[in-house]
Amino acid sequence: MEAGVSAPVTQEAKSLQTRSVWAAVLGYAMDGLDQQVISYTLPAIMTTFALSTARGGVIASVSLWGTWLGAYLFGFLADYLGRVKTFTYSILLYAFATGVSALSPNFGTFAALRFLVGIGIGGEFGIGMALVMETWPRHLRARGGSYVAVGFNIGTLLASVVTLIVLPHFGWRGVMVVGVLPAIIAFVYRRRLKDPAMHQQVRREKQKFPLAYLFSSADRTRATIGLWFMTAVQNFGYYGIMVWMPSALEKQKHFSLAGTTLWVLLTTAGMVGGILLFGWACDKIGRKPSYIVLFLATALVIPLYFSLGNPTVLLLGGAILGVFVNGGMGGYGAILGEHFPTEARATAENFIFGSGRGIGGGFGPLLIGLLASSRSITSALGLLFIVYPIAALVVIFTVKELKGKPLVTETVES
Repeated sequence: MEAGVSAPVTQEAKSLQTRSVWAAVLGYAMDGLDQQVISYTLPAIMTTFALSTARGGVIASVSLWGTWLGAYLFGFLADYLGRVKTFTYSILLYAFATGVSALSPNFGTFAALRFLVGIGIGGEFGIGMALVMETWPRHLRARGGSYVAVGFNIGTLLASVVTLIVLPHFGWRGVMVVGVLPAIIAFVYRRRLKDPAMHQQVRREKQKFPLAYLFSSADRTRATIGLWFMTAVQNFGYYGIMVWMPSALEKQKHFSLAGTTLWVLLTTAGMVGGILLFGWACDKIGRKPSYIVLFLATALVIPLYFSLGNPTVLLLGGAILGVFVNGGMGGYGAILGEHFPTEARATAENFIFGSGRGIGGGFGPLLIGLLASSRSITSALGLLFIVYPIAALVVIFTVKELKGKPLVTETVES
């Protein structure tokens, strides 16, 4: 028998669904908030500690390295110890390290605390998605996951507001202190949660190491590799565009700082709309066809956008670009969670997406930067035109269509 068979939805179940999605949204918003805050405050931090550009790069990257480790660590713990308990540990670590970082006396201390911040943040995506997948009805899973994914963009917008208000008056240390407050709200809110019933049942059984489930058969191994590639392309596109496009607009199209800021806001708005639309499409027409169409369409939209010459059209077109480049985030919670059993769902969400983020988001912008050194930035970004069709082929040959299927729990089946 499989877990997740449809049953009448009680008021308690509806309440758990609402609490789960809000807890996950708040957590993933901390991820977006932290990434954007460090980009805004980095110049001030470098001035305080008299850092070279190379050491500034370490500050910008060290939390992402921690995120990679945190994704693995907290994914495993969430499957062993429980979703809610581990969810609480991850946000507490983030809040502690962020708050204490405001007191950092030197570069080394600040870098170490930023690494801890990343570890704490690393658990948020996978645990939140697992909670939502295990509490939401099967016909709404992708939409539930899309709401969580939007949290990241909410966090980036919140970072803009916090930095604008706090940085001029209290410096970067004040921004770090204020950054703790949303995490405290998330911690308090999570105290009202409880683990989904299917996960509670699994924890009473003896389990093997969660990561083993991702490679327990040829089909699962194929799906693990395919889903990893999809998430790597997703993060390659997102970070490639968001890191380098503002610079390209400034240098090649002569955008002012206000112009590039407006482009970021419009593109982010497009991303939010794209995520919600894609979550709806995954629930209506299926995961596989939605991703195939999205990847192929993105491969066409990117070169068309780069060919635009009118600054106003480029500005407004950023919203359309955002729909395609980041819309796929609306389906990853569902497609990852449905391919693996309850015993390893948080591990699968975090291990696969965390690895894709580490490779695509960590090395993609670096590769574009290296290519841009010998050609224009937009020409280097054209590399994205190649990877998206490959991702569409990967979807066709490695993942299954599991729309509307019940979630699997192996200990129940056996």
